[in-house]
Amino acid sequence: MIAAKENVPKLTPEEYFAWEEKQLEKHEYIDGEVYAMSGGSKNHSLISVRFITLFSNHLEDSSCETGNSDLRVNIVETNDYTYPDVSVTCDDRDKATTQYITYPCLIVEVLSPSTEAYDRGGKFRMYRNNPNFQDYLLVSSTSIEIDLYHKNEAGDWLIINYKEGDTVELKSINLKFSIEHVYRGLVLTPESENSQTA
Repeated sequence: MIAAKENVPKLTPEEYFAWEEKQLEKHEYIDGEVYAMSGGSKNHSLISVRFITLFSNHLEDSSCETGNSDLRVNIVETNDYTYPDVSVTCDDRDKATTQYITYPCLIVEVLSPSTEAYDRGGKFRMYRNNPNFQDYLLVSSTSIEIDLYHKNEAGDWLIINYKEGDTVELKSINLKFSIEHVYRGLVLTPESENSQTA
């Protein structure tokens, strides 16, 4: 997803929720400012759906919940809200909220050229405020590449780069899968992202 700052006065969180209900598109909310979320490429959408299906099927007999890009994530101890492409929470506290979750253990962002730096930098720094957060997947939509940021038992973040032929391991939800499973049948070219609008 691509974020663009809107020309809207600063809002309180309550005003943001009320305002966004009347909008035609989704908006992230950071430091009182709203940012419109525009659509991504076809590959971006297909990859997101594959992760949602994979996680939902794997977790169907658990208490965990898988959210799509319509589910807000509240950044812990802030009034900031983002819309990741895919999120998974296994925390009972998230069952008590209806408009967002706060304690995901896993987040997936499908990368776009215009948002990759933010996804790897500022957004990741915000997500790390959550003590339950263990796995952050950054997924290319133009080549068979996935970067996993994983928090180990010592609390250190490790970066694991997956490429064609690799098996991805998500310890947060006890899942292993072939990287090709996500990319099956997709036409992967840099041009697939170039037609996006900012």
